[in-house]
Amino acid sequence: MLEEVERWLTRRSWSAADRPLDRLLDARNGAHGPGVSVVLPALNEAETVGDIVTTIRRELMEKVRLVDELVVIDSGSTDATTEVARRAGARVVHRDAILPRVPAAPGKGEVLWRSLLVTGGDIVCFIDADLKDFSADFVSGIVGPLLTDPDVQFVKAMYDRPLGNTAGQGGRVTELVARPLLNLHWPQLAGFVQPLGGEYAVRRSLLERLPFPVGYGVELGLLVDALHTVGLDALAQVDVGVRIHRHQDGQALGRMAAAIYRTAQLRLSRGHLVRPSLTQFERGEHGFVPRTYAVDTEERPPMREIEEYLSRRAA
Repeated sequence: MLEEVERWLTRRSWSAADRPLDRLLDARNGAHGPGVSVVLPALNEAETVGDIVTTIRRELMEKVRLVDELVVIDSGSTDATTEVARRAGARVVHRDAILPRVPAAPGKGEVLWRSLLVTGGDIVCFIDADLKDFSADFVSGIVGPLLTDPDVQFVKAMYDRPLGNTAGQGGRVTELVARPLLNLHWPQLAGFVQPLGGEYAVRRSLLERLPFPVGYGVELGLLVDALHTVGLDALAQVDVGVRIHRHQDGQALGRMAAAIYRTAQLRLSRGHLVRPSLTQFERGEHGFVPRTYAVDTEERPPMREIEEYLSRRAA
């Protein structure tokens, strides 16, 4: 590990307990305290989204005023996700209702990019909607450094990720794909425990300068581009405990891995993929059947290049 990264780990890695809630409230309620928006991207998360929204509202909007707005961006759920989220107290916006002149692409990154148009906070906190046993520390922990340290611009959550009953075995794409890529090509980012984690908080002024991969590569893309835009010392991570969520099957992980590799390749060369697709195999009645999937090859431009966003921010 680079000496620079070892020093960064001592300066920019914290626990959620390092910043008590009263300290955050003092910073939040100062004369120029920034607004905080929490965004949950959701697709068929009716089983979990309600508990997450309820916890954030109760702990960080009603008991104390740390969060200003809580928005669920639905990308076409066919279950009761939107109804559950609304009943729990979130504002729900459908992906396709945001920037309708640009046809929506499928993918998580697309939802995160569009969320900037329907939120107003100076700090934007992204939280995955499939978390179980959710704690408000996931929000307050990663928002904390942005409220208390003006030099910090991008904060990732770090946590244990059990796989079933086995501790520390989650994050298979991280360990097999993302971590090797980062260590080999962006060694300054080797200190991030969960580089692909979906829980992170970022200053809007940085987010609006970054391109967004539309699919699974969004977390790696934002992290790498943030490094090049503001430097390592503006990035940080906070330990929030344990993350329990629904795990993907092996083939879904393969598709995620391909998208992440493609995102890294694009940043390494800004070149063209000859064959942006991935073939996997499933056993059928008469043997193995090939299934070919497109690998995400599209990115959205920095939000500050979008006319509607500039008009909204100027209003």
